Amino acid sequence: MSGMNFELMDALGQLAREKGMPVETILEALANALVAAYKRRPGSAEEAVVTIDSETGEIRVYGQELDDEGNVVREWDDTPRDFGRIAAQTAKQVITQRIREVEREQKYEEYAGREGDIATGIVQQSDNRFTLLDLGKVEALLPQAEQVPFERYEQGGRLKAYIVEVRKTVKGPQIVVSRTHPGLVKRLLELEVPEVSSGIVEIRAMAREPGHRTKIAVSSNDPNVEAVGACVGARGARVRMITNELHGERIDVVPYSDDMEQFVEAALQPARVKEVRLDERSGIALVVVSDHQLSLAIGKDGQNARLAGHLTGWDVQVRSESEGDWADGEWVVNEAGEQEWRSADGKVVLSAEEYNRAAAADTIVPEVAEGALEGELSSAGPASGGDPGALEVDSGSATEPPTMVGGEAPESTVGYEAGATAPVEAG
Repeated sequence: MSGMNFELMDALGQLAREKGMPVETILEALANALVAAYKRRPGSAEEAVVTIDSETGEIRVYGQELDDEGNVVREWDDTPRDFGRIAAQTAKQVITQRIREVEREQKYEEYAGREGDIATGIVQQSDNRFTLLDLGKVEALLPQAEQVPFERYEQGGRLKAYIVEVRKTVKGPQIVVSRTHPGLVKRLLELEVPEVSSGIVEIRAMAREPGHRTKIAVSSNDPNVEAVGACVGARGARVRMITNELHGERIDVVPYSDDMEQFVEAALQPARVKEVRLDERSGIALVVVSDHQLSLAIGKDGQNARLAGHLTGWDVQVRSESEGDWADGEWVVNEAGEQEWRSADGKVVLSAEEYNRAAAADTIVPEVAEGALEGELSSAGPASGGDPGALEVDSGSATEPPTMVGGEAPESTVGYEAGATAPVEAG
C-alpha cells in the first residue's frame, strides 16, 4: 500500500475550496503526473494507470498490457514501495501548477464576457508604446493606437476604458482596452443616464473624433420622456460628467428623426439651418445657413459638418444664404450631361465636378473642397453609399479633415441652459 498522508489531503481539500475548484480536478492532474513519474522508474510497465482514494489518499499504480486495438488484456498492481514519498513531492508541484491554471482560466472567463463593457483601472505605467491599467485581479493594456492624442495618464490615477478584446494566453488573459472607441461614450452615457440603460431612451447613431467632439443622436420610446433633455440633464449635469471623464471632449446630443432633412438639420446643431436639400444619387445633403451661421455650421477645421455627415450618413455640404436664391434652386443637367445644383439666378452652387466625385466615391475625398465657390464649402465625410438612411451606432472613426479654402472657421462656445433640451449658442 502506498499513500499520501492525511494532512496533505486535508490541505489539498481546503486549498481547493478556497480557490473554488473541485478536489477531483486536482486529483486527476496529480494522477496523470504520477503516471509520468512511475514510467521514469526502471522496469516499469509501458502502460499504467494511477488511482487515488479521495478520502484516505491511498495511491495504487496498475500496470497494463494492451492489445493492438488498445483494449486492456491484463492488469496488475505495480505500486512501488516508496511511491508515497514520490507522490507527496509530485502533489505539491501539481497542486501549485493546477491552481495557477485554474486561476488563469477563471480570470479569462470573468473578462471574456465583458468585451464591449467599461473597466475602471489604476494607471500603473506608461511609455510610448502602451499604458498598463491595474483592474484589480488582472492588468489591461491600453495601446498607443487606442489612446486619445495629447491625453496624459498619470501613474496612480483612475481611468475608465472600453474593453475591446480579451485574449487567452499561457500567462493568463490579456485585456486590450481603448479610450478612442465610440463605445466608450455610449457606455458612459448608459452609466450617467438611467433612461438610456433602461431602454427608454435609445442611442440611434453616434459619430466621434476622440479628444475633440462627439455627436449622439437619441430618440425616446416613451412620449412622456424627452430624449435629449434626459441625456443632457439639469443644467447639463449629466453630459458634463461624461465630458469630464473624457478630459474635456465636447458632447453634442441631438434628436434623431426618420425624416432625413430634419435629422441633417438637427445634426448640425448648434448652428441654425435655413434649408436642407437631399440628393439620393450622390448622397449629398446641400445645406443653406445664414451668413452669420456659416462658421458655426462648418465648425473649426470643418469638424461640425464632418461629424454631422458621419452621424447621418450623408455628405453634408454647407453653403451660405448669400450664394443664391436657395428656395428656387434645383438640380439640373448641364450641357455635358452632368448634374449640378443651380440657384434661381442660374448660379452654379454645387459644381458637376463636386457632385460627380461625391456620387462616384464611397468616401468624399478632401480634394472635393478645392472646387468650393469663394471658399465656403465643408466636405463632411462618407456618403451614404446608396442608402442614406442606414445608420450604425458604433461607426464613424475620425478621418483627416478636408482642406478648407479661405482659412479656419472659428468654433463658437456652446452650453446648456437650465431645462434646455438641446445645445444653445452662448453669449
